[in-house]
Amino acid sequence: MNGNELAALAAFAFAVGTVLQQRGALSTSARENDPRFLLEIVRKPVWLAGGAFQACGWVLQAMALDRGSLVVVQSLTALSLVIALPLGALLTDQHIGGRAITGALFTVAGITVFLSAGQPQGGTSHPSGTAWFVACFVIFVVLVALAGVGRRLSGADRALTWGVAAGLGFGLQAAVTKTFVTQIGGGVLGLFGNWSTYVLIISAVAGFVLQQSALKTGVLAAAMATSNSVTLFTSVILGVAVYGERLAKPGGSHGGLAVLGLLIAVGGIAVLAGSASREQPDTADLRPST
Repeated sequence: MNGNELAALAAFAFAVGTVLQQRGALSTSARENDPRFLLEIVRKPVWLAGGAFQACGWVLQAMALDRGSLVVVQSLTALSLVIALPLGALLTDQHIGGRAITGALFTVAGITVFLSAGQPQGGTSHPSGTAWFVACFVIFVVLVALAGVGRRLSGADRALTWGVAAGLGFGLQAAVTKTFVTQIGGGVLGLFGNWSTYVLIISAVAGFVLQQSALKTGVLAAAMATSNSVTLFTSVILGVAVYGERLAKPGGSHGGLAVLGLLIAVGGIAVLAGSASREQPDTADLRPST
């Protein structure tokens, strides 16, 4: 399989995993701002099944990143939101309105235009240490700040804020994964001596905790839309700034159309987030029976 096919499979695995994990998170008794709910969810079989799909998605994503551009792979995995919406309606009884459907269609259309018109190109496989240090520092500072702000909010506003923070973590995780997979051949001891292993773990854990907390609010579209859009946006920035990737072929005439497609995709995800922010569901109403 090529990188694009692996990324598409990763998007499906992430979508199924996210919905199953939300179903498990909604069945816990602790609130989303209570750390004890993280201990409760690991005892839920449906949540563990979702975790298995998420792990499978990460492996597929890592394989895709090893074979393709960070920007391309992350654009395709962003489609997990579109896949998750009907699954969320089926498994957690969430309402999917016309605005959400419109946002999903714009997302698919934008990513299609971006990939077909731009044909993004890969850059270096060994970015500079300075670029990585600046990127990691800025992302972690903003992530911690958003996590703190989210604790003072509720409902869809909390889901949106924590979704943004989770997206920053996942965007960094994906970018570091591209470096991490090139260092696996050095053996286990070599991995423990490499900075990318620790940044990968920290960013993954931060993204995981924030995403689970956002899903616990019961607002799937808001939690996933903000997480996916920020993950994509962060990945594009890191792909260009750190890896030196290009959004279009050198000398190509479709660079502007590629950027437009990317903006349409992000705008579509933003529409999904906006549709969810209008609905402040009671998580008790969404809590599935156990």
